[in-house]
This record gives sequence, C-alpha cells and structure tokens, in this order.
Amino acid sequence: MSVRKYYHLDLGPDFLEELKETLSDMVKPVDLEVFVGPNCESCEDTITLMKTIADSSPEVKGRKLISLSIYSKEREEDLRIFKEKEVERIPTVGVLDARIIRYTGIPAEEEIRGLIETIMRISEGDSGLEEETGRILASLKGKVHIETVVTPQCPYCPYAVLLANMMAYEAWKRNNPVIISDTVEAYENPDIADKYNVMSVPAIALNGRLVFVGVPYEEDFINYIKEAAEGRVAELKLKEFGDKTSI
Repeated sequence: MSVRKYYHLDLGPDFLEELKETLSDMVKPVDLEVFVGPNCESCEDTITLMKTIADSSPEVKGRKLISLSIYSKEREEDLRIFKEKEVERIPTVGVLDARIIRYTGIPAEEEIRGLIETIMRISEGDSGLEEETGRILASLKGKVHIETVVTPQCPYCPYAVLLANMMAYEAWKRNNPVIISDTVEAYENPDIADKYNVMSVPAIALNGRLVFVGVPYEEDFINYIKEAAEGRVAELKLKEFGDKTSI
C-alpha cells in the first residue's frame, strides 16, 4: 500500500512566503540531517521538504542559517553515520542531532508547524520551558526515549511534539543529553503504533511504555520523564487529555 495516500505535500507560493517570513527571525545556525534509502516512498518528498526549508532560511556572511546533510543507505560511506546516529528507519530527519531530536517518517502537513517552531526555538536558544523544568532536566541520570506517535492530519500533534522536542533540547542545552525526542509517523511505522495499541494521536511513550494520549501539561510531562529516568516507568499510569484525534 502506498504511503503517499496518507499525506499531502504543499510547497506552493503561499507556503514558501510564510516559511521565509518565519525563518527570517532566525538568530543562530541550526543543523538538519536527512536519512534515506532504497524502497522508500516518502524519502524523495522528505528530501524536497528539507531542502525547501533550508533554502528558505536567511543568509549570514553568505551561508544559510539552516545547514542540511543528506545520508543514504546506498552510500557505503554513509552507513557509519547511520550507525553512529542510531538511525534504523527511513526516512528519518534529525534536528540539531538525530540522537537528540528526530522525526521517524516524513514531517508533513500539520507536523511541518511543529518542525519549524522547533527550528526557531533552537535558533533563538530558548526552549520556552519553565526554569524548574530545566533544573530537573539538568539533573537527570538515566536515559529517556520519548516516542510521540502522530499522523500528518492531526492538529494537536505538533503541540505534543514541540513539548517533547524542547525537553530533549533543554537537556542537551544544559549539557545533559540523556533524552531523545522521536516523532513517529504512525502510517509509515504501523508496527510502532500497533505496539502501543494507538487509537488516538498524539500518543506518547516513555522508554517503551505508553503514558499519554493527547497533549500533556508540562508539569505532568516532566514528572513522568523524571520517573522514567529513574527506572520507574512501569509505575507510570496512562493519562488521557482532551486534545487528541482518532486514527
């Protein structure tokens, strides 16, 4: 079954104008990584989307503020990067570093909003999180893998993704890169959605256990992350919120 039926990629003049206007406020450079390979129906579109975003960023001293690196499983020299970044699925998009923030599957339609906001906040050096959240993130000892399961048409998913991305970014910013925020496109990765029995999105798993359905509050999210980092993920109870979409 073709993946293409699940998303629409509109890179027309209106989108480009809005994109360039938003990115014009960038402050510091941001790195993007794209991982692709053969037999991947959305890889070409993912490359096109990421090139469009990078090309739309402003220039400083003759260089774009968004740099784009593309790695392919078909190039022997790139396989080391796949292994180093722990990327197994294609397409994957890394923001800052694929070991910190990644999109497993094309970030199309509604997910573009969360991706652009993620880029902007990293460029501005401001996660937007509460100071107490930052202190907790700086003190975490164990690793936490956040998987936010989404669909391209879900209007609430970008908010959950942005919150997860900023948790990972703030931990990295405070020299404690123990969190990976992984946005998982459900239609391209049905085995992951099935693993968590996802019926509504956004659905968020921590270290392999589904703990949120809907967009969590920052206070709840950081407390759950703290417990997951302490190895207490089995104790976490599933919490559901109103902001979610059935799939």
